[in-house]
Amino acid sequence: MMESLRLACLFLVFLSVSSLGINYGQIADNLPSPENVVPLVKSIGATRIKLYDADPKVLKAFANTGVEFIVSLGNEYLAKMKDPSNAQSWVKKNVQAYLPATKITCIAVGNEVLTFNDTTLTDNLLPAMQSVHTALVNLKLDKKVTVTTAHSLAILQTSYPPSAGAFRKDLVDCVTQIVDFHCKTASPFLINAYPYFAYKGNPKQVSLDFVLFQPNSGIVDPESNLHYDNMLFAQIDAVHSALASVGYKNVCVQISETGWPSKGDADEAGATPENARKYNCNLMKLIGQKKGTPMRPNSDLNIFVFALFNENQKPGPGSERNYGLFKPDGSQAYSLGVPAVTLSSNSSSSSGSGSGTDATPSASLPPASSSSGYLAITSDSGRSLSRCKSLLLSNLVAFISLLLHHLQC
Repeated sequence: MMESLRLACLFLVFLSVSSLGINYGQIADNLPSPENVVPLVKSIGATRIKLYDADPKVLKAFANTGVEFIVSLGNEYLAKMKDPSNAQSWVKKNVQAYLPATKITCIAVGNEVLTFNDTTLTDNLLPAMQSVHTALVNLKLDKKVTVTTAHSLAILQTSYPPSAGAFRKDLVDCVTQIVDFHCKTASPFLINAYPYFAYKGNPKQVSLDFVLFQPNSGIVDPESNLHYDNMLFAQIDAVHSALASVGYKNVCVQISETGWPSKGDADEAGATPENARKYNCNLMKLIGQKKGTPMRPNSDLNIFVFALFNENQKPGPGSERNYGLFKPDGSQAYSLGVPAVTLSSNSSSSSGSGSGTDATPSASLPPASSSSGYLAITSDSGRSLSRCKSLLLSNLVAFISLLLHHLQC
């Protein structure tokens, strides 16, 4: 009886999550057809989808559903998109052609470019974003569609305490120019944030309850006196502080990726169905409550959960292939507290690439690097993945010491 009541309550939470976003990756050869994905997205109450490309099959399948889309241009396209004519051709083919039936509201140009430590990619990023925006202006779409790019938390030099968040010194000029672009075009600043990696790296020291949004005593920022009872909110506010430190206090910050794997390799601590269920269900509950962070309590959370499906062709450790809320057959990877959806037969998509517009990335993978403090990093371009595994020990030790002190009090 209690279990049924719990599931019913979770179902109501899902229905109330009007701003829930989901990442729809397709690095797999066994996924259902986009037409069969529509009811799965609706079953969890998601109203926004982020694609890692501009897959025409997906965009057509979601026509007239009201679901909002972020479509993406891979890092391998940045140099080409600097040419205004190329940018305009791409926007015409991959955005304008589907409007207004499919509600495309944003274009993500590149993914985690600044932490690839590739000067060519970095130099091409902002010009590509500007060219795409100019194309939208020329096509009179700039009031409906914005342009952005997603960053890894490794762009932060300092992350603990959250009030001291600051960008890497070598990236300050570049980040400032990008943020200025966001302010001028009213577009969001996207960050990928994964508390899972902090726990995976130090499971004996990092509180599992703190990273899973479970009841815990939390920590207090010694500078702001703000109380944090979960790691994701501390990560988000570190970004807010970093933006404020370069003169931008009112930029819209969205979490373009966050999630928890339901399975991993033997050395991947915490990658279990139960932990994944707690992380994602608790996160969705917070989103449904329209609860902001301690630093921005009146701002709704704008979060895209990673990911819709387990993707069997992703490289890297086992966890990379097990972030999905759903298995490829449409069954839930773990209990989501919502009714199951039965897919029609012959629903598997034949392509594992996920797009008719993407090509194999020519850019190299980023080096294994780290963020500061407890901000563990992910690098995910949608096709070439490399999870950053290390942490800067100085800030991490400071964080752990403070956390242990509060847990003992």
